[in-house]
Order: sequence, then C-alpha cells, then structure tokens
Amino acid sequence: MSPSPGTITGEHMPDTPADSMTEQVEDDCKKQELPAVPDMDPSEDAGFTVKIQAPGTEPTDFQVSPLAMVQEIRQVLMDREETCRRTCFSLQLNGVTLDNFTHLTSIPGLQEGSVLRVVEDPYNVREVRIHLRHIRDLLKSLDLTDGYNGVEGSSPSFLSCVTEDRNEESSKTKRRGDGLKRVSCSPPNHILPGSKERLLVPLQTHIDFGKSLECLKVLTMSSWNPPPGNRKMHGDLMYLNVVTMEDRHFSITASTRGFYVNQSTTYSFNPKPANPSALSHALLDLLGHISPIFKKNFSALLKRRGSTHPFERIATPFQVFSWTAPALDHTMDCVRAEDVISFRLGYEEHVPVQARDWNEELQATRELPRKNVTDRLMRDRAVFKANSDFVSTATRGAMAVVDGNVVPINPSEEPRQQMFIWNNIFFSLGFDVQDQYRDLGGEAAAHAAPVLDLNGVRAYWAVDQEELYLIGTVVIDYRGYRVTAQTIVPGILDRDQAQSVVYGSTDFGKTVVSDERYLELLDKPSKKLRVQRHLVLNKDDTAVELCSSVEHKGIVGNDGRHYILDLLFTFPPDLNFLPVEGEDLSPACKQLGFPRLHPHRLVCLRQELIDAFVEHRYQMFMETVSQSTEHDREIKDVGKSALKSDPTTTPQLSSTSVTLPDQDSEHLSLKTVPVNNTQQGSSIKHVFSSLRKTFDIHFNPNVFCAGVRFPKESAEDIQKQKQQLKDAAVFLISNQIPAFMKSCLDHTSMPIDGVTLTEALHQHGINIRYLGAVLENIQKIPLKERLDHVYRIALCELITRCAKHLFKTYLLAVEPSALSASVSHFLNCFLSSFADAGVIQQNDKLASRRRSRRRRSRAPVGGTATVWANLTPSDLWVAIKTEAQEYYHYSLPCGSVEEAVDKCRLQRNTLLREIAVKTGIQILLREYHFDSEHRTVFTEEDILNIFPVVKHISPRANDALYLLRCGQSKVQQGCLKEGCELISQALGLFTNVYGALHQDVCVCLRLLGRIHYVLGDYAEALSHQQRAVLISERVLGIEHPNTIQEYKHLGLYCFAGGQPMTALRLLYRARYLMLLVCGEDHPEMTLLDSKIGLVLHSMMACDLALKFLENALGLTSKYQGPSSLKLAQSHHLLAKVHESKGDFRAALRHEKERYGIYRKQVGEAHEKTQESSEYLKHLTHQAVILQKTMNWIYKTGSDTNVSRLNLNSPSRVWIVEQLNLVTGIVLIPLSDSDLEKLRTDAQKTCQPTQNNVESMEDLQDLDTLQAVTQGD
Repeated sequence: MSPSPGTITGEHMPDTPADSMTEQVEDDCKKQELPAVPDMDPSEDAGFTVKIQAPGTEPTDFQVSPLAMVQEIRQVLMDREETCRRTCFSLQLNGVTLDNFTHLTSIPGLQEGSVLRVVEDPYNVREVRIHLRHIRDLLKSLDLTDGYNGVEGSSPSFLSCVTEDRNEESSKTKRRGDGLKRVSCSPPNHILPGSKERLLVPLQTHIDFGKSLECLKVLTMSSWNPPPGNRKMHGDLMYLNVVTMEDRHFSITASTRGFYVNQSTTYSFNPKPANPSALSHALLDLLGHISPIFKKNFSALLKRRGSTHPFERIATPFQVFSWTAPALDHTMDCVRAEDVISFRLGYEEHVPVQARDWNEELQATRELPRKNVTDRLMRDRAVFKANSDFVSTATRGAMAVVDGNVVPINPSEEPRQQMFIWNNIFFSLGFDVQDQYRDLGGEAAAHAAPVLDLNGVRAYWAVDQEELYLIGTVVIDYRGYRVTAQTIVPGILDRDQAQSVVYGSTDFGKTVVSDERYLELLDKPSKKLRVQRHLVLNKDDTAVELCSSVEHKGIVGNDGRHYILDLLFTFPPDLNFLPVEGEDLSPACKQLGFPRLHPHRLVCLRQELIDAFVEHRYQMFMETVSQSTEHDREIKDVGKSALKSDPTTTPQLSSTSVTLPDQDSEHLSLKTVPVNNTQQGSSIKHVFSSLRKTFDIHFNPNVFCAGVRFPKESAEDIQKQKQQLKDAAVFLISNQIPAFMKSCLDHTSMPIDGVTLTEALHQHGINIRYLGAVLENIQKIPLKERLDHVYRIALCELITRCAKHLFKTYLLAVEPSALSASVSHFLNCFLSSFADAGVIQQNDKLASRRRSRRRRSRAPVGGTATVWANLTPSDLWVAIKTEAQEYYHYSLPCGSVEEAVDKCRLQRNTLLREIAVKTGIQILLREYHFDSEHRTVFTEEDILNIFPVVKHISPRANDALYLLRCGQSKVQQGCLKEGCELISQALGLFTNVYGALHQDVCVCLRLLGRIHYVLGDYAEALSHQQRAVLISERVLGIEHPNTIQEYKHLGLYCFAGGQPMTALRLLYRARYLMLLVCGEDHPEMTLLDSKIGLVLHSMMACDLALKFLENALGLTSKYQGPSSLKLAQSHHLLAKVHESKGDFRAALRHEKERYGIYRKQVGEAHEKTQESSEYLKHLTHQAVILQKTMNWIYKTGSDTNVSRLNLNSPSRVWIVEQLNLVTGIVLIPLSDSDLEKLRTDAQKTCQPTQNNVESMEDLQDLDTLQAVTQGD
C-alpha cells in the first residue's frame, strides 16, 4: 500500500563474525522447527479487508495491514485508475474523519468489512499545489524524462520493453521451417559470439509512450497570480492557463470549491465564471469537459499506465542517476518551473522555524521504543524514512553550495575555507582549512577524511548504542568538490569547540579529557568494534582513560544528548602504508615492498579485516586448545619450556578459565572454557604475540598517532599492541589477498565490474589502495590465465580511479560556462585515438560588447580556461601512469588508450562507463566512434549533465535480516517449505520498513523465486523473479551486475514456464549487458552462452546454438581447466546439437572428449562415465546408418528402401534438466495439493506487504510475465 521508499545501499556493510546473529542461525534452526523473531505475534500483522466507497461509485474491497497508516491508503487511492483524479479528500469511518497519520490498528471500530467513505474536502493553496503536482505526475507517468534527469526518485526500467513482443509465442510452433525459426531466434549481430562491435544505443530500449498520447499543450501558472483581496473573499486561490490539443486557450480558477473556467485573457483580467459555467472538484474532470482530445488521450494514458507494473512507478528514496540518456525534448512544465522559483535558496530556508530540524528528526527516531517486534518495525521504518529524506535534502543542498546558490556563513574567508548552513544542515568543503591536515597529507588527507568519518558513523550506527548519539552525515562528490553535509548539534555553533568537548581531544592528543558517562556509553561499541580501553597522558602528564581514538569528540548538546563526533580514526592504522621511524614490518611485508608511501597518513584497516583477523586467531586458538586436550603430556612439556622461556608468566598449575567471544549480537557476553594454566600459557603464547591469559583481541587506535603519549606502566602493552598491528598488516598481505584470489579461482567471487570487484575486496578486508598489490599477485601466480578476467577488471578499475583523481582537480579549474566543453575535452583525451584532441567549444554565439571592444579580457578570471584546454591525450596518460605509481604503487603496462585496448584487452565502452559512473557524468546515448583519427569523439552536445556521487549510511531492518538468515539456513538444510515461509515473513517485514523498492526486498524475491522454481511452481517463480528484476533495475541500475544476474534467472524461469521466445530475449539482454560491462572473455559468459545455446537447441536453431555453445566451450576450457567436469558437460551439449544436425562425426568427437574427462576424473565405473559410453555407442550406430544410407544413394541413385535417421528436436524435459545442471539447480517435484498449500501460505504471509504497493488484485492484474505451471 505504501509507496514509501526503498533504498540503495551507499556501501555494503557486511556483518561481522563475532557481532552478528549469522553464527547463531544454525543452532537456532536446530532448536526449533520454525525460527521466528522473538516476541513476534503473527496476529499483529494479519491483513484484513475493508470497503472503500468513493463518490459516485460502488464500494470496493481493499486489503490492508493493521500496521499501515491512513495516509498510505490515501496514496494508494491516488494511484489507482478508478480514484486517481482526486487528491483533496479525507476518509471517514461511521461519519468520523480519520487522522492521516493514525495506524489502522489504533482506530476504534475498524474491523473486517468496515466501510471507509471518501469525502471531498475544500481546497487551500497547498492542496491546489499538491493537486497540480499529482496531475503532472499522471500526465508524465509514461515519460522517462524524470528518470534520466535524476529527480523525484525516478529511474528507468526496461524489462517491459525487453519482454514486450509476446504475440509470436502462439504462432512460432506452427512454423516448422528452419529458416523462419532462425530469423526469429537470431539476435542482432553485436550480440553474437566473437563480435567486436560494442554498441551503446541498445542499452536503453526506449519506447516513447508519451508523445503518442499527448493530452495538453500547455498547463502553466497564470500571470494574474496571486488573486487580489476581493477575489480571495470569493474563494479564489490560484489562476491557471491551459492550451488544449485543439489549440484553444483557457484561463482556469482554482477555488476552495474546485476548478472552473473564468473569462480572463492574456491582457484582460475577468475572474467571473465563463458561460456555460461548470465547477469540478478535480481539475482532470474539468479538462475532460473542455477538451475531447484530452478526455480520449488521458483515458488511453491511464490504461497504458495500468498495464505497467507498479514497481516501474514507485519512487526510490535514494536517487539513482543514469550515466546515459537519449536526446530529450525540453517541454513546458509548470510544476518543475515552480519548484525552481520556490526553491527558497538564500532566504526562506535560512529561517529555522520554517525548516525541518534534521538533527531532532534523526535522533528522535532512534529514541523510539524497541521492546517488541512491532515497536522495532515502527522504529526501523521511521529511522529509514528520516535518513532517506535527509540524504535527499543534503544532496540537493550540496549541489546548491557548489553551484554558488547558498550564502556562506563566513563570506570573508577564501572560497575553499567557506562553510554553509542551509535547511538546518551544515556544509563544509573537503579542503585542508588552516593547515589542519598538514602533518597527515594536506589536501589528500582532507579529501579522504570525510569518507573515513562516514565509515566511523556507519560502524557506530550499526552497534546502535542507546543514549549515544551520532550526527547525520552524507558525503557528496560534485563537480570536483567533496562536500560533507552534517546535522547540527544543538548549541555547538554558540560556543567554542574546545569548551564543548567533554571527551577526547581538540589538538591531536596534546590536551585530552574524559568523562565517566562517555566511557560507560562507549563500552559496548568499543567491544564490538574491537577497540581497547586504554590510558593516555594529558599535557600535564596525568593519565586519562579512553576507549576510542583521541580524535573522537564527545559533546553534550543543548538538548542534553551525548553526541560523538569526528570518527575518522575509528579503526586502527594500516602499517603497510604508514611508514613509522624505528618500526620494522615482518620480512614477508618487506619482501613485497611494504611499508609503502601513500599520499596521506589517514590509512586505516577495514572492519572486515579486523573481524577476519580475530576469527583467524580464534580458530588457531581453538585448534591449539583442542590439540592440548588430546596430547596433554606433550603440551605439558611444551608448556614447561614456554614458561621457562617467558619470565612474565607465573608458573601456576591451578585450574583457570579462558574467555571466548560469544556470537550473541546483542550482548557481547563471554563464555568460559576451563583449561589448565600450562595449556593456556603454551597455546596462547604460541599463537598470540600480544595476549597471555585470555583470548581477547582488541586494538588501540592511538598507538601510532603522532602527539599521543602513554603512561610508563603501559609500555609493555603498547609494544604488544604495535606487534598486533604489524601482525594484522602481515595477515592482510599473506592471508587475505591470497584468499581473495582463491575465491576468484574457484568462482565463489566473480567480479564483473569495478563495483563488484570493490565489494569482493572489501568483503575480504582489502582496501582499494591494495589494488596494485592485487594486480602484482595475479601476475605472479601460475594460474594467472584463469584470473585473466579479474586482472582486466582490476586494471580497468585502477586506470579509471586514477583518471577520477585527476578529473577532480581538473574540474576545479573550470568556469561554469565551460563545463560541457571541458568534460568532453577530458573524455577525448582519455578515450580518443585522435592525437590532437583540441577543444571545440561552442560559446552559444554569445559575445560581450565589452569583450568585443577589449579583446584582452577574453580569458576568465585567473586564466583557468587555458589550464584545462591545454590538456593533451599524452599528458593525461602520463599523469595517469604517475598517479598509478604514486597512489597504487603499480607500473601501468599501457601508456595510451590504444595500448590499453590492444595490449591489455580493455574496452573503451567499459572505460567510459566506469569513469562516468565514478564522476557522475551523463552522456548522450549514441554510438561513439573511438577509432576515428581525424575528428574528436565527444562534443559539447554529448555531455548532458553532471550528477552528484553520494555516500551515506543505509539503515537496516534487523528483525527481517534475522528471519532472512534463518530462512537461508533452512533452505541450505533442505527444508524448503520452512525456508520459504521464513523468507516470506522477512519479505513482509522488509517491505514494511523500506517500502517496495530496496535491495533486501530484491534478495528475498530472488530466493522465493528460486525456491518456487525448485519446487516446480513456475508461475510463482516468474512472478517473484519479475519483481526482483524491476527492483534491481530501479535501485541499482539497468546495467548493474546484479541486474544481469536477475535477467538470467528470469530467462530460465520463462523457458521452464513455456515462454521460450521471451526467455531468449531476456538472455540476449543479459548477454548484451555483460558485453558492455566487462566484455566476452569472462567465466560468467560461459553459463550465459550455455543457456542461450540450450534454448536455441530446443527451437532447432542448431547453427546458431553451436556458435554460443562453442564459445562457452572455449571459455570453460580457459577458466575451468582442461580436465574440468564442466568442460565435459560443454562437450556433451555440443555433441547433442551436432547429433540434431546429423553431423555425427563432430558429435562423436565431442562426446569422446567428455568420456575421456569422466574416465580420468571419476573412473570407468561411475554412472556418468557409463552414460557417456552408452551415448557414444548410440552415436556410432547413428553414424553407421548414415554412412550406409549415403553409400546406398551413391550406388543406386535412389533413396527408397533406406532406413530413416531419427533427428528429432530434444525434449523440453531434457533441455530444462540441462539448464538446471548448468545453473546448479536440483528440482524437487511436489504434488499439486502441496503446491497449492505452499502458494496459499506464502500469499497469506505476503498479503499485508503487497498492499504496501497496490491491492493484491491489482498486482495480479499487472503481472506481465504470468505463466502456467506445466508438468514435464
């Protein structure tokens, strides 16, 4: 029901092994048959049916959730075709008007079957504006302009375009001619294997519904606004001008009673009603009355709108920006025009009374009760909504700051030092103000600090400590500037910071203060974040206790809340990139050239690395303890020798206990294991460099901070802390980087582009600054060919990141009027083969009179035009190579884009996509001819926009995450029905918190689709997977790797559900996106081409199927090895296609390869080997028949009395089996009654959820990929 927003995570935040509920799931699932969120009452969220009666209509049934609000019912009514014309109305129950923000569960008398009446309310100016905005949204509902412009949470989706041609499904089976089928099955040439053509235009299969259904020519505000006083007394609120498609001009009055046509003209004001007078409460009714074309086209528009899935229309809370867009006609838009006029920049929103208090909103939502699951759902929902609204407003404000539309609070300072307050949000620029970061790296450190601070906020946010407050933080990169947007602590601007801080330091550790209340509040977060409680010396040499970095600042606001700020040193330093005088790393690090110099000293280990390091040490500890109990005598001997060699260990043999970190996510309790002191001392001494008596690994973040001093009595512990950090640095190099490469070799990690590569590195705790080290490691391993795809993706990521660093500095020297020219020039230098990529700038044929008289003043202030205009391709690539060496310590193997393409086998379109996504550039959707040597590739007209790149925290629904993990665990144990029910419950909770569009909702839908497919319920699988594709396109992007995966799954389910042509189009779409994002040489392409080949084989398009299957064979051989069982499977698929063609010699050749692999890998007696042997006999028999037939024909010249060959097409059952085998799916057949019961249970669980988008009946009508379950 609720169009309340979903989200896209700013950055993935994996749950830690020690601090999440993941490890508890298996135990919990074993203890109870159906795990559930504690204190969950299923009846609390059980949906019920009410009746809605609008004026002039019969009552209609409406499924609602008791957790929903009245406002959400209103929003759904405004979205439904029958009731979308009204916006100014209220809902009444038994004559009592319902409050819009009341939850249904708290309305007395509301029960099953209650009738809610829609009552039209009188308008005011605000309601008129809402009405006009709603009309605008309806008229533009099929227009993708907002999605391309990145406004109002709109983003494009093309699934309906890909699957639109369904009319051939019924006719294709009647045509048996192979030629006809080949034409219908053939993809465009650029999708075929081996094609070197990489087109950009097919990325957006654009269908322009809007132009064919234009309803109005003009709808604008009248120049007669505002109404004079005497007309206000008659109820006039606003005047509108309308030009209909019949080219008739009308002036319309918006009054408190509704809308009517008045007698005003452009130059004559006459507000009296026109004859004949007609008053309509809804403007759409009035427009339909005065314009027959409007009435006809708007009706057709609503029908087309109703045929689209609701997920295509719902707004996402975190805006997704498209890096390509077609050429769009700019049309008159009264709502957008008014948005610009009423943007309130510079005046109204400086008045605190009229602006939202973002700090109060964010803190108040976190203070909401969390005692039971209903409370937590309400709290999570409020937190998510407040955060998403804050991110949206902060992004808008940051763009206004950079564009110069906000007045600084310190206008006398130089521009880089200016700060801004707008809409109760504080904005600062990422420059080194007053040499604050002089000793840490200057401007490079100032640029890195905001993101590190955001990472700290994210870490403390995840701990969710009560009564410890964090300020809202968003980091926005826009036009070369890094802007930090933060909420304002009450009172912080009224006093000096040094006076405000009651915990931490304001002078880099020289003066340190502490507070008992802060120590108490930081105790739980410090344990979860592995931060050691320790002492530091103040400037007067007194010891001060801290449990965080000295840079963390505790401030008590005027609201009495305890805030913690400046969290950039939350995690310990990375010694591999932090050379410290007098400190040596291990020989393993030194051998690889560590420590290495970095542009700044704000280098920290990732939280994932800390967790992996602790987990690794914990496993070693447990193995050692286990060995000590099995070999007590040997351990005692080792223990005695260890005790003798360690004078700090007291040789006591009494029983003691070892504390082990529990996996509880709420309370980091300690469990004890009794061991002998000798065992304890020996095992821990052997395993740990810094700990003696307990397994308790924590890090001191202040150890290598310049200016921080420690008491003498802590000297020993400080040395152990230093050694522990050195051990962590070694662990990253010697364990995590090899573990990442191993995961890529066995394809548990399969990065497709820079984003997925970064996520995979981060999951292993590897910072992106190790990219050069990763590339070096790949080049050194013996199986480097099998990591060829990772090498190319990593190299592309390194090059584009270096280009992004340079582009940031490059843009700062560009005046606003030259942005499009400078960006196109930079892209030409980066990607063009044209050696002299000069500047071709169109100055819109504008000339200043002053400049015409005094030509010397052409150059802008500071002569900045010449700085960017003088850049050449060779200069840029030299700078990229230098940046790669200085930042990543990697020597690039290419010195130009030609070498990157020819020598390193990178794709220009891939480089273009990566640099555009990283910098926010939006380019015109057309084909760019990069190989042209006589003209530049990009012109000014090709640069459409520059969007902000936004980093923010992403609140999660913890109860739903717990249910999702329980469901996944059940599925892994084989309990599919129980897992399906748990995941359905998680889906309901996710949607209640996020709304319909969110990545977590997408994960649930994908899992449910997979489960229903495995159980044979193809219709449900299609329904779930279709929504997963739509959500992925909307919240991640139309070419995001996750979207490609969702397309592949949907293609499989479509084929199994009896829609082979639709399946083929979906798989072709996935292949096109793969070619654009990473190229053809990728192991993921193996699975995709195998699926396409099988679907084509089912249609007997054998020649086409062979092209895809042969490409899959070559890639399988490269990435799986010559003796892989997957290679045997590829040979078998090719053998079957050759058999269908009658080419038995080729079929025998491939099947012999398969037989040889099976015999070598699993032996002669294995069933697969025997199956291959039998198939070889069958092929041999068929070949003999063919040869006899050919001999007889040559001998007699007649084909009579010849036994016919059996060249039938493969059965659909066999094709589905092979598709499942390629995908890795095992089907579990269920009876019809079991399927019906499972479907009913899932619908009961999800009903309240689905009502948050549309009613259940609407969703069923709008499913565009329904399929009938067909038994094999």
